Amino acid sequence: MTQQPFSRPGAVDLSALKRPAQSTPGAGAPGATASPGGSGAPGGASGGGQARGAYTVEVDEQSFQSVLESSMTAPVILVFYSQSRSPESAQLARDVSTVAEEYDGRFLAALVDIDASPQIAQAMQIPQVPLMYVLVDGRPVTQPIPGAPSLEELRTFFNQLGQQLTAQGVAGRHKPRTVEGTEGEEQAIDPRFAAAEEALASGDIETAVAEYEKLVAANAADTEAAAGLARAKLLQRTQGVDLNAARAAAAANPDDVEAQILVADLDLLGGHVDDAFNRLVELVRRTSGEDRNAAREHLLELFAAVGNDDPRVLKGRQALASALF
Repeated sequence: MTQQPFSRPGAVDLSALKRPAQSTPGAGAPGATASPGGSGAPGGASGGGQARGAYTVEVDEQSFQSVLESSMTAPVILVFYSQSRSPESAQLARDVSTVAEEYDGRFLAALVDIDASPQIAQAMQIPQVPLMYVLVDGRPVTQPIPGAPSLEELRTFFNQLGQQLTAQGVAGRHKPRTVEGTEGEEQAIDPRFAAAEEALASGDIETAVAEYEKLVAANAADTEAAAGLARAKLLQRTQGVDLNAARAAAAANPDDVEAQILVADLDLLGGHVDDAFNRLVELVRRTSGEDRNAAREHLLELFAAVGNDDPRVLKGRQALASALF
């Protein structure tokens, strides 16, 4: 997948879509009406039903404004698809959702079924599906991205995009969305984390850290709260950091523990999970004493930020054990 040029502001103005449009046939099926989770939605096993996930939403004319507003907090990956016209586009929607969920709020996957919501496609002059945009601050920051890249190509794209965004100071995270339960009922976001997540959504990282610290202090065995605290601290440590300067400092001083830890943080924030882990594993391998312990403890904190059940963490733990013993 070719890396798209990244710029702010974007080339296409979406302001006309901030209000529900009048009902007119557009790029979708003639006379189609908006229906959230319509027959073309990619989330269900048979192609129907809304997409599931804490960081995935199905978009219609009425919800498009909230999607634009969400991109003021953190990037939104907007995907146009049609199950009936292009099965590969529906697969792309599922794959973008899969990758977005892996980033725990760094991105929001916003999926537009052009058959169910033709007015959005008409307003944005969508020539074909699949088609993908990256939105930041309510505007596209890349040219429209056509085609259906593979899941691994998408992961590479998300990694590169995350790094570019971090370098430009875009480090917010989306709040997890309400998702459907197995019996169709809605499950609310865990209220324990509401205050911290609201603080993150508003860019108040200090308050988010404080809220998560309260939860961990109240119950040291709460692994979810510990993971939230680790992620909030990651944002806190990297806030305002110049990515290029940090990388240059780490390259010039390979045994400077603080410099290597900072780049590992930036790698993780940009989605380069394995790179972050490998950097600290190698630092553990070649250091001793307090430096080695500092690198090891920081790596354990990054493991917590990603989640102990993640296969990359399991692999990282094995590598750490090898480096230590």
